[in-house]
Amino acid sequence: MKQILVPTDFSECAENATNFAVQSAKILPAKVTLLYSFELNDNMYTDYIGVNREFNQTMLHGAKEKLAQLKKSIKEADGLFIDTFISKDSLQDAITRYLEEKKVELIIMGTLGRSGIKEKLWGSRTAATIGKSEIPVMAIPHDYVWKKPQKILFATDQFEKSPAILDFIFELAGLYMARVQVAVFTDEDDDKAGTFLDHKRKIFEYGEFLKERYNEGTLTSSHLYGENFEETLQTFIKENNIDLLLMVTYPHKFWNRIFNPSKTKRMSYHTKIPLLTIPATMSDKK
Repeated sequence: MKQILVPTDFSECAENATNFAVQSAKILPAKVTLLYSFELNDNMYTDYIGVNREFNQTMLHGAKEKLAQLKKSIKEADGLFIDTFISKDSLQDAITRYLEEKKVELIIMGTLGRSGIKEKLWGSRTAATIGKSEIPVMAIPHDYVWKKPQKILFATDQFEKSPAILDFIFELAGLYMARVQVAVFTDEDDDKAGTFLDHKRKIFEYGEFLKERYNEGTLTSSHLYGENFEETLQTFIKENNIDLLLMVTYPHKFWNRIFNPSKTKRMSYHTKIPLLTIPATMSDKK
C-alpha cells in the first residue's frame, strides 16, 4: 500500500473517514492525500461584475485554510505528514484527474450520516464513487469509531479467483494482521434441495482453494442465503464480530442488487462497519 486518497468536504462524515485513513496509514504504511473539490460558479453576467470571481476566491481561500489546519493537527496528533490537493472540478472529475496523475491504491470516504443534509449529500457521493471507481474504495460509517480490523469478511457470489483481486484482499489482511472469513451468498429461490448440496460442496472447495493459495490455515467459509441479503449479512456480521466487510462490485448485476435505491437497507449507506469494495475490472489489469 503506497497511496491513499481521501476526498473531503470538511463535514463530520468526511472527517471520520480521514481519521480511519490516518490510523490505517500508520499501520500499512501508506501516504495519505486529502482531496477537496468544488465546482466553480460560471455565469457570464455575474463574472462580468465580479460576483462569481469573488465567491470562488473566497471558497478557494477557505478550503486552503481548512486543509492547512487539518494537515497541522494530524501532524501534531499522529506524527503523520499528509499531502493535500484542491480541484476546481466536480468530485468525480477531480478524483479521476488525480488518479491519472498519481498511483493510488485505495480511496477512503465517509458514508451517509443522519445528522444533516450535508452528510446525506456526501454519503450519496460515496456511493457514486464506489459505482464508478476502477480502484478499491473503502466506505467508513458516519459514527464509526476507529478500530484496527482483526476480522475481515469477504462476501461474494462469484467464487472469485482473479489473482489481482484476491492478492489485494489477502495482502491488505496481512498488513492489518487480520483474519479472513469468506461468505458465499445465494438467493433462497436457487437453494432447492438439489442445488443446496452443490452449493455447500462448491463453497468448501473454494475455501480449500483460498487456504492453499494464500496459506491461510484459519480461514473459514460459510454459506449465506435468503431473500433479504442485507439483513442476513448484517446478522452474520454481528454474530461473528466482523470488523471489515469486503465485496467485489460487478457491473450492473451486483451493483443493482446491493445498492438498489428501493432497498430498505442499502449497504453503502447503512453498514455499521467499514465496507471495502473492489471493482471486478481490477482483474483485467493484471
